[in-house]
Amino acid sequence: MTPALLEYRDLTVSYRTARGVEPAVRGVSLALHAGETLGLAGESGCGKTTLGMAALRLLPRSARIGGQVLVGGADVGGLSWGKLRALRWAQASIVFQGAMHSLNPVRRVGDQIAEPIHLHHPGTPDVPARVAALLDQVELPPERAAAAYPHELSGGQRQRVMIAMALACDPQLVIADEPTTALDVVVQQQVLEQLGTLVAERGIGMVLISHDLSVLAASCRRIAVMQHGEVVESGPSADVVRRPSHPHAMALAAAFPTVGDPASRQVPSGADPGPALLEADGLGVRFPLRGGGAVQAVDDVSLTLGAREIVALVGQSGSGKTTLARCLLGLQRPDRGEVRFEGRPLPRTAKGLKAYRRQVQLVLQDPTGALNPRHTVSEAVAEGPRVHRLPGDERELVAAALDQAELRPPERYLGALPSELSGGQRQRVVIAGALALQPRFLVADEPVASLDASVRGEILALLVRLRETLGLGALVITHDLGLAWTIADRVAVMHEGRIVEEGPTEQVLLNPEHAYTKLLLSALPAPIGR
Repeated sequence: MTPALLEYRDLTVSYRTARGVEPAVRGVSLALHAGETLGLAGESGCGKTTLGMAALRLLPRSARIGGQVLVGGADVGGLSWGKLRALRWAQASIVFQGAMHSLNPVRRVGDQIAEPIHLHHPGTPDVPARVAALLDQVELPPERAAAAYPHELSGGQRQRVMIAMALACDPQLVIADEPTTALDVVVQQQVLEQLGTLVAERGIGMVLISHDLSVLAASCRRIAVMQHGEVVESGPSADVVRRPSHPHAMALAAAFPTVGDPASRQVPSGADPGPALLEADGLGVRFPLRGGGAVQAVDDVSLTLGAREIVALVGQSGSGKTTLARCLLGLQRPDRGEVRFEGRPLPRTAKGLKAYRRQVQLVLQDPTGALNPRHTVSEAVAEGPRVHRLPGDERELVAAALDQAELRPPERYLGALPSELSGGQRQRVVIAGALALQPRFLVADEPVASLDASVRGEILALLVRLRETLGLGALVITHDLGLAWTIADRVAVMHEGRIVEEGPTEQVLLNPEHAYTKLLLSALPAPIGR
């Protein structure tokens, strides 16, 4: 019998930390054969990425490993450095989650794809032609993509480059670690279809790691659900996602809302939006391009935001959402049109803008990047009140903001560093930093894109409760239509710099009129059966 491409035999992995030895993987046994796709599901810290890294012996030196990992029948743990080097890329490769962090920013894409070919197959004739064929295979224009630097490509294009690199040496095994996280639904669908086509056409085996069961259900023949380092449920995808037996698998299946499911809606229909607070009127923004010309990032956009409503601004990467948000925050001056707050144009002076930004606060997407790793929670939340010289006791202001962000009791978190908090707790600290200034409106840029399924639900519920308890409105920028369905009173759909459809959430998402809105909805993974 042909050996499995990948086999875990009672694998255990633990890490030596300052707190002692902490287990990450506990006695996992799984196998993957050619032509199969295995999904590994679970939340951060469950051990799924450790499992993937163990296949290529990429774990840090602090890892203690027990059991066996076999690739093509060979025990990875017993390979010499030379044989291990030959295994990586040539026999097994990995697609990392953060393409922008994995690609070298100062080298052209074509040179980076060619590198593993030169290293593992020296003397390969016409390497540029091989690179062009790989780029064509992942549906990127070969000549333009090869000459580009990573920052000149979109998120989806960079992820396709990572796939091309993983296939450069014709491996039989590919491990894809959260390959679609933070990608919009259309690009996510394209990347997943691309991976599925490669498995079918090349007969390779693929491990797809994700916290999103709907993504795995659409892509994998089998799924293994992990919790606390153990596989708590595994089997055919249809059984795991539609008839889960373990409580954690059930929780993962229920965590992602289904557009159209009334149980997923957290806001009442027809809620009073309050008076118009923030308005965009005919905004236009153009950015010059290298070599001449310009791109119209925002094109004649008008949008009115109520004082007590949550509006979701949805669209693909590059649609102009973030540029529009920067205009609303006074961070980007439009070429035409104006932004008004309480009916008055935004101030132009630094002093006036500073006072305005206290009223309209930004909540960033990545809490890890937004927080200084050397600053305690207390210092992070106190920064805004210090800059704006708010009256009152600083400690009381910080404690009140933490309490509003539901970090309770606040005293427990004041002295903590970001590294000592979970992803959800860090995002609450970012929100607390905004709340400390007692704003009247929030602009939240992809506030849950990097969070686990259960934590995502908690943060969305918090935003709804802030509207209810503080009367705080919000513009939530997202590519996630499920998020929009969950918490938005209204949805505005942005495409190529324009708002192409706008209205109550139920109207836009259940009865879309514009072809682009219909495209976004058609790209959603099939709903998980309950």
